[in-house]
Amino acid sequence: MARYEIIEADAGAAGANAKADILFELGMMYATGRDCEVDMVAAHKWFNIAAIKGSARAAALRAELAETMSKPEIARALREAREWMTTH
Repeated sequence: MARYEIIEADAGAAGANAKADILFELGMMYATGRDCEVDMVAAHKWFNIAAIKGSARAAALRAELAETMSKPEIARALREAREWMTTH
């Protein structure tokens, strides 16, 4: 029984990492304009959510991106991330 619980706990962690990777890729998509227009607010939003889910790469890029954004843009990105996290 304990072995099953350990395996299940590991599977949950793998799922969280996969989700963080997908969210990170959304941030990259908006940051680079891959298949969409460049949108730094959206990129920051997705990097922020990916960072919350455990992506160190997303946290680093979010910080780098924030250095180029205005305070109102950062506030909007944070608000949108918070809204997304509340509904998902």
